[in-house]
Amino acid sequence: MYQTIVFLPLVGFLIAGLFGRSIGAKASEYVTSGFLVISALLSWVAFFTVGFGDGETFTVPVMRFIQSGSLDADWALRVDTLTVVMLVVVNTVSALVHIYSIGYMHNDPHRPRFFAYLSLFTFAMLMLVTSDNLVQMFFGWEGVGLASYLLIGFWYKKPSANAAAIKAFVVNRIGDFGFALGIFGVFVLFGSVNFDVIFNGTQAFMPDVENSETVLNFLGYQLDHHAALTVVCLLLFMGAMGKSAQVPLHTWLPDAMEGPTPVSALIHAATMVTAGVFMVARLSPIFELSHTALIIVTFIGAFTAFFAATVGLVQNDIKRVIAYSTCSQLGYMFVAIGLGFYSAAIFHLFTHAFFKALLFLGSGSVIHAVSDEQDMRKMGGLRRLIPYTYWMMIIGTLALTGVGIPATLIGTAGFFSKDAIIEGAFVGHNAMAMTAFILLVVAAIFTSFYSWRLIFMTFHGRPRATADVMHHVHESPMVMLVPLFILAAGALFAGVIFHEYFIGHDYEHFWKGALFTLPDNHILHEFHDIPLWAKLSPFVAMLLGLGVAYQFYIRSPETPRKLAGQHRLLYAFLLNKWYFDELYDFLFVKPAMRLGRFLWKKGDGWLIDGFGPDGVSARVVDMTNRVIKLQTGYLYHYAFAMLIGVAALVTWMMLGSSF
Repeated sequence: MYQTIVFLPLVGFLIAGLFGRSIGAKASEYVTSGFLVISALLSWVAFFTVGFGDGETFTVPVMRFIQSGSLDADWALRVDTLTVVMLVVVNTVSALVHIYSIGYMHNDPHRPRFFAYLSLFTFAMLMLVTSDNLVQMFFGWEGVGLASYLLIGFWYKKPSANAAAIKAFVVNRIGDFGFALGIFGVFVLFGSVNFDVIFNGTQAFMPDVENSETVLNFLGYQLDHHAALTVVCLLLFMGAMGKSAQVPLHTWLPDAMEGPTPVSALIHAATMVTAGVFMVARLSPIFELSHTALIIVTFIGAFTAFFAATVGLVQNDIKRVIAYSTCSQLGYMFVAIGLGFYSAAIFHLFTHAFFKALLFLGSGSVIHAVSDEQDMRKMGGLRRLIPYTYWMMIIGTLALTGVGIPATLIGTAGFFSKDAIIEGAFVGHNAMAMTAFILLVVAAIFTSFYSWRLIFMTFHGRPRATADVMHHVHESPMVMLVPLFILAAGALFAGVIFHEYFIGHDYEHFWKGALFTLPDNHILHEFHDIPLWAKLSPFVAMLLGLGVAYQFYIRSPETPRKLAGQHRLLYAFLLNKWYFDELYDFLFVKPAMRLGRFLWKKGDGWLIDGFGPDGVSARVVDMTNRVIKLQTGYLYHYAFAMLIGVAALVTWMMLGSSF
């Protein structure tokens, strides 16, 4: 069953990719979508079998992979609760995105290629989440990067799409370089890349084990086993920062909106951006042994959640608002990981996949209705024209903002998962926990504001589109709406159904050791017993953001424009995303271009070409051109030259004999 789950998307990719032109676009759509639906259904079977059964972790061998010296990495599928949770997330969202794309991409002439790329993306992610060793994980990791490049730049005739694809690829190469170094470091420390060997070897690195022996030389520093473990964890986290768009490696994520909307839903909800969270959770036995690394993870996550939420406040592109929301929610997940609250991070990853895919596909339905317009300032008044899309977006917004009644079981998916992380930050034991709590509550206010701002600007108020656009506004076909209905059910009920298993009383039976936390970390129990004001803080934050958005965009629509005019510098700062792109352009891009231009003009042009093809060879050509002028073809010229030669020879002989 597990081989079928993993390899059906690969088969779909090969069929659509190699034979798409022969079998046609419709057949490519149905084959790839059908295979993904089968994989998704089998993933749910695996989820209930493993998560709610009594079995332990097991592996499904596939083939021999790499064997070189002490490096032994077989290709096998590691199956435990963490794996099946990710299988459900990846395959469910991917299957719905495939079906949705049948309607959304209906008029695109390159549909077989698009569906082939989607299936390749899914297969790469499945290889990543089922990996039994770090080499296999890196294979899936790079496969996801490749597929994201192909999908973001799918409309390759658009210069902006090509630039966004290259940007995503390059930024992720930076993170992947750190991840590769981290894998090397793990191999040096543990002598293996296989997870079972690594996890069993962590006992020698426990905090209470005294060992000052040098075990790693990094950048000229001799590191003992605790310092080495911190360095390795930070290198691994560097890879996670790239894939999961954490500051400062976040700049690729909003530009990824240049791809088709189904791509955005797949990347931001279930595949690429969740890879970093999954990787750190999978390696929790290693990260738990470095308090320094966990503190840094907590800080980066909290800062990213706050930063992305501030930028989302003023964005006008409907997809970019949701993209920055993704960046912010990933920050929440990393805060949970930094606190050692791994189950809450995966729970939020699980629920986030439903409501974020719902919001992205819902925004695609809006864009489809308004003739491919993405600027919310040119929308408005769509509520009655596309009612199904409107209510699906409302449900996604309720889940994202965490609407629910505290201390009850009444609430959306985000209410259970996001609030748990905020409450966990309040009782967390590392040095950044309280700072994270404050930043996450503030980010929750901003999240509520920009989410309802999107709803009010898009669906309420007077229409701001042209009369021609408004005349053609229409509801999406059922092939696009049915995936929204299914995702809406997950956004509403995934939290209340599964919270007891992910973070509640059934935690031990559900996870079965798939996630590791040190015995002295009691956050799983302590987050339930926090002061009432702390428990109410996410609820109050949600109401505050909703109230301000309602005041700004329903009751007094002129207020935002006035505030932007009164605070031009702050507005420009947020609108330009804290000038991260401009800063990187100044620090890295322009110096690299200047260096390249110098090497091109001086190194290649003046030095190599100047002294090579344009130097020595050019002089030879010049001399040859002058010599050939002597070859006139007149007999008396040659006789004169011979006479001069004879005279010179006689003169030389006479002078030589006299000496």
